[in-house]
Amino acid sequence: MREITPLTPSDCFTIFSRVKKKFDFPLHYHDEYELNLIINAKGAKRVVGGHIEVIEEVELALIGPNLYHAWFTHQCQSEDITEVTIQFHKDLFDEKFLKRNQLSFVKSMLERSQRGISFSAETIYALKDRIMQLDKKTGFDSVLELLSILHDLSISRNMKMLSDPSFTNEKFYYNSRRIEKVFEHMNVNYNKQITLAEVAKIANMPEASFSRFIKKRTGKTFIDSLNEIRLGHASRMLIDSTTTVAEIAYKCGFNNISNFNRIFKRKKMCIPKEFRETYTGNRVFI
Repeated sequence: MREITPLTPSDCFTIFSRVKKKFDFPLHYHDEYELNLIINAKGAKRVVGGHIEVIEEVELALIGPNLYHAWFTHQCQSEDITEVTIQFHKDLFDEKFLKRNQLSFVKSMLERSQRGISFSAETIYALKDRIMQLDKKTGFDSVLELLSILHDLSISRNMKMLSDPSFTNEKFYYNSRRIEKVFEHMNVNYNKQITLAEVAKIANMPEASFSRFIKKRTGKTFIDSLNEIRLGHASRMLIDSTTTVAEIAYKCGFNNISNFNRIFKRKKMCIPKEFRETYTGNRVFI
């Protein structure tokens, strides 16, 4: 399952914290980095890429973009599991920034996270309070604190690589200004009708040629790409507003509620109402 996170291009990161009785999110992957802190879940099972392991009382893992991962209740008996999830864009710290000498450890850690990293109990206890308090900070201070946490993780001892390097999963990389212009247009105008002819014109290509081009570069058709953008905005609205599902569907460019529900369930394995209920808790966007 490919998770369409509610992060928008204007966000730096999101932090979501909650207390729950079980793990019920399926195996999934997404474009963003994810730092997951879990407390009081001894006996739960972690799956990252091709690696499976039963976790201890405390757990902290960094998952790179497009790497399959999930936690399952398994043998966990606790009904008081604390989970704090931080997700940030893979380009939040760009390549030129990370090449600076002072960022070399962070750069190395982010590269290794393509296989998934788990951190030692000593590291977790040293940093867990700062991670749990991150949603209390705002604006620039919160971004600085996230970078500081990542730096401290990057110089910590006894971090463990998880997935075997031979494990592969489908990734979507493309370097094309034409595609970028099309995606910029779709992100700005997702709430309006957008046609293949319209985006092909932006890319300065015939429609048939553009259809093949976007499929080759992204692994998705034009319609799938547009729907994923719309679902990302819809997911955000479901989480941080009380707007009805029907209103959200129309605000995000879906022409009828049935079509919206069908596409949403196919992509996210649950209906919008269930998705909203899943995210009851404290989620902060920075």
